[in-house]
Amino acid sequence: MSRLKYKCLVLDHDDTVMDSTRLIHHPAFLVFLKEVRPGTSISLEEYLRVNFHPGFLEYCEQRLHLTSAELAREMEVWTEYVSTHVPKALPGIREIMEEQLRRGGSIAVISHSLRRNILRDFRENGLPEPSMVFGWELPREKRKPDPFALDRLMAAMDLSPADMLVVDDLKPGYDMARRRNVPFAAAGWAYDVPEIRAFLQANCPLYFDSTEGLYRYLFDEA
Repeated sequence: MSRLKYKCLVLDHDDTVMDSTRLIHHPAFLVFLKEVRPGTSISLEEYLRVNFHPGFLEYCEQRLHLTSAELAREMEVWTEYVSTHVPKALPGIREIMEEQLRRGGSIAVISHSLRRNILRDFRENGLPEPSMVFGWELPREKRKPDPFALDRLMAAMDLSPADMLVVDDLKPGYDMARRRNVPFAAAGWAYDVPEIRAFLQANCPLYFDSTEGLYRYLFDEA
């Protein structure tokens, strides 16, 4: 068996595995804003920024001041849009997943997307099914950046922090990994927002602007 650097790759879904913010989540949010906040809009770059920090719900509550009823409506619009739009896997991610499994490792997903949509997207793109998936169904206090999912993953699969690598493009994933001393790799291949790239490059020893770079780090023999 070839050398395996990490027993489990813990992947984010959106903009790490799937090209989904650009094609699905941002357009869905614009549909919602047109209905509930006419005249309000947000560019893709700014949408990525607020998802990076302070977070999507925090943006909705603290900057847009959405009511609980409006937040529920946003979820309805988003769910309907996502149900009829399937994103494409980002180039090179399949090869990483397949090689991780070929070498005897495992794959898990911790995401802010719904579990059923994550599994659908993997299936529709012909990607291997993850061993475990933690999505938006978790109570808010247990979603990223809370390390609840990492704790469950370690317990279920008998893993130590050093056995895992979290791969994510946003700060909640970085914060989650840091809280459990799990190695973290920043995924910089789906988009290029200068502030996000600068933070990740400054704070993450592992930053990759291509999936090929991550593949080489994981699997190239010394």
